[in-house]
Amino acid sequence: MEVPVVAKQATADKRQRRERGSINPDDIISGAFELAEQVSIDNLSMPLLGKHLGVGVTSIYWYFRKKDDLLNAMTDRALSKYVFATPYVEASDWRETLRNHARLMRKTFMGNPILCDLILIRAALSPKAARLGAQEMERAIANLVEAGLSPEDAFDTYSAVSVHVRGSVVLHRLYEKNQTPDSGPRAIEDAVAIDPATTPLIAQVTGQGHRIGAPDETNFEFGLDCILDHAASLIEKGGKGGKSAPSRQRKATKSPAQRGRAKAAATR
Repeated sequence: MEVPVVAKQATADKRQRRERGSINPDDIISGAFELAEQVSIDNLSMPLLGKHLGVGVTSIYWYFRKKDDLLNAMTDRALSKYVFATPYVEASDWRETLRNHARLMRKTFMGNPILCDLILIRAALSPKAARLGAQEMERAIANLVEAGLSPEDAFDTYSAVSVHVRGSVVLHRLYEKNQTPDSGPRAIEDAVAIDPATTPLIAQVTGQGHRIGAPDETNFEFGLDCILDHAASLIEKGGKGGKSAPSRQRKATKSPAQRGRAKAAATR
């Protein structure tokens, strides 16, 4: 699926000044996305936006009293257009649909730095956006429970996938934001001297294109596979008789027979 583009092509030419009262909140938000594509969310300001839109800055303050109010409105629009376009997790094919969900979420954020900055780095959601997000998570977790996971394990599985996606995207975005011609190394192996004589395994693997601590495709897919494999093992252990017991509970709880054997061994 192609990721929609938030902003239209930025207008470099001077715009004619609008008549008083001719601007509305939707126009301001659209203009803010356009300007953010040029200067970034961090450098977006009300005076710059007024100049970009061809209005006095007081016309913007009439609707948005401060920059945070404008960023909140931008976040709500971004969420409604992009985040909820990701595919649902289905119980009948939970593994592949959860994998596709994670991949497309990552692709969406990676392809739209403004979306990443608003939702993941700034991380300020309005109550309405937070409710919608919770409802989407509830649906995904419910389908994982239907697939055979306990509610606790379904929650932990979806949460782990979400953290994995967000961590990968944010780390990549921070690399981009901080990258300059004179910037330092981008990955751990770039910062240390890898000597085949002292670190032969690292030298061998990194020589094949693997990167330590990098938010690249290889590391993302490996981590995602680990999460999905663990969830599959929990479902398999649950058997056909019903839902699996929570994994933490299984680790902490011993059967009467196990306790008896442990007690007998201790008295020998």
